Amino acid sequence: MTFKSKLLGAVAATAMLAGAQSATAEITVGYFLEWPMPFQFAKETGMYEEAMGTKVNWVSFDTGTAMSAAMASGDVQMSVSQGVPPFVVATSAGQDLQVVDVAVSYADNDNCVVRADLEIDGSSAGELAGKKVAVPLGTAAHYGFLRQMDHFGIDVGGLDVVDMAPAEGEAALSQGSVDMACGWGGALRRMMGSGNVLLTGAEKTELGILTFDVTSAPTGYVAENSDTVAAFLAVTAEANAMWADEANHGKMLPVIAEDAGMSEDDAKATLAGFVFPTVEEQLSEAWLEGAAVAHMKGVADVFVASGSIDAAKASYDDNVNIGPLSQ
Repeated sequence: MTFKSKLLGAVAATAMLAGAQSATAEITVGYFLEWPMPFQFAKETGMYEEAMGTKVNWVSFDTGTAMSAAMASGDVQMSVSQGVPPFVVATSAGQDLQVVDVAVSYADNDNCVVRADLEIDGSSAGELAGKKVAVPLGTAAHYGFLRQMDHFGIDVGGLDVVDMAPAEGEAALSQGSVDMACGWGGALRRMMGSGNVLLTGAEKTELGILTFDVTSAPTGYVAENSDTVAAFLAVTAEANAMWADEANHGKMLPVIAEDAGMSEDDAKATLAGFVFPTVEEQLSEAWLEGAAVAHMKGVADVFVASGSIDAAKASYDDNVNIGPLSQ
């Protein structure tokens, strides 16, 4: 099976099912485990229900591509911290989704790790040729992997790429059944115990390999439930503002860590590598009013060039809706 057919197989049903979502008395929101964020304090303390006046159900996912599929089927109305690459893959395939906020920006919390016994680093990255690599296809980690391989001049077609969620890739790396694995969050932290990265977060950023997640939702759902989406985003912003004040860490961290399925130390270390842009920052040229849309196009073009998707949209302007965040 080719690189592209693996990815297209994961999104084909997603594109076919895409469509307007009807309003419901309840809302179901997707999120990640082992990916600690301030919204989880609000999630666990009832802040969302209190502000929205509706029941909020939560369901965890392993990848952003799975989030896209769940939103296409109507099982999920919004997804928190969906990576830009899976969002771009879905919308490029025809799924009608919109970004409604920037959930988190990060660089050190998404990377690829080479097995330690291979003794391969950035100076000898060419030795990866022909190696077996675990990559969660269609995700931010996939995009970062493609950009890193391009930087080092490694032909992806010459690698044995297997589609694995981060936790699966981490297990395979520790068992020695793959030579490199890509992922994020808690899985990435465990991967680091088995090897090393080729590029640091700072080095990736310098190369223009940006990494940030969004809150996304079906376009039809946002149009029909703008006030609900706005209320949800307002609570998220409130939780982010609370976390920005270190005086709140003592009460927030234990709740966030438990909900993320992590120790407090690991959650704290992961959160230290996160940046949560304020609403004002998000509604600027640096994010949703300019750079974010340009980045989506750039991600799509990388996937097209690698043969991972057939075509990119001419523009992703209509896939960003700042209306609810601006309310």
